[in-house]
Amino acid sequence: MSDPSLTAKKKVLIVEDYPLFRAMLVQLIDEEFGMIVCGEADNISDAMEIIDRSLPDVVIVDLTLQGSSGLELIKNLKIRHISLPVLVLSMHSEKLYAERVLRAGAKGYLSKLEPPSEVLLAIRKVAAGGIYVSEVVNAAILSSLGHADNPVRPSGMRLLSDREIEVFQLFGLGLNSREISERTNLGTSTVDSYRARIRAKLGIKNAAELYQRAAQWVSEEGL
Repeated sequence: MSDPSLTAKKKVLIVEDYPLFRAMLVQLIDEEFGMIVCGEADNISDAMEIIDRSLPDVVIVDLTLQGSSGLELIKNLKIRHISLPVLVLSMHSEKLYAERVLRAGAKGYLSKLEPPSEVLLAIRKVAAGGIYVSEVVNAAILSSLGHADNPVRPSGMRLLSDREIEVFQLFGLGLNSREISERTNLGTSTVDSYRARIRAKLGIKNAAELYQRAAQWVSEEGL
């Protein structure tokens, strides 16, 4: 008779576009008692195929994926696999993204700079049905709520929608509207509309300033 403890491992899917970091995660998880990596992907299409086939217990998602955003994957999972817990593990700003990913349906957010022990703790907590955020993220979310009689108004990058941030980041990487259209599967007119809204929200005067501001933000975020 087989030992139940050997068949009860939590299956983890890793959705990460950086091969070296993905390999590090695979080693970390496979060496941990009670966990096993059931698949790897660097894009939404492959991730959804593995999820439908392997039925993981938890999904680790980066916000930057091949040809799309991790936020889009989280939103897709909320529709098709509502009970599947998702942990975001990313280099993106916690203060900017943590609340967004939780609102999209993720159960946790963790910086890639955290030690392996914290990553494992977060995976276990999310897989068990809990919610994981760092103390920094928790404080930022509480601060953003403000007081009922004096709500905090969003400013700066927080004014942008999820898709607008994605487009802004791609401008910061030096892509033009046509290239962004191909990368995101958005029409060029749609990309131009996002660009106009970004400029209006951030008070950007012209295209040159847009590229400059976007490149500076990408550099500061280490993207």
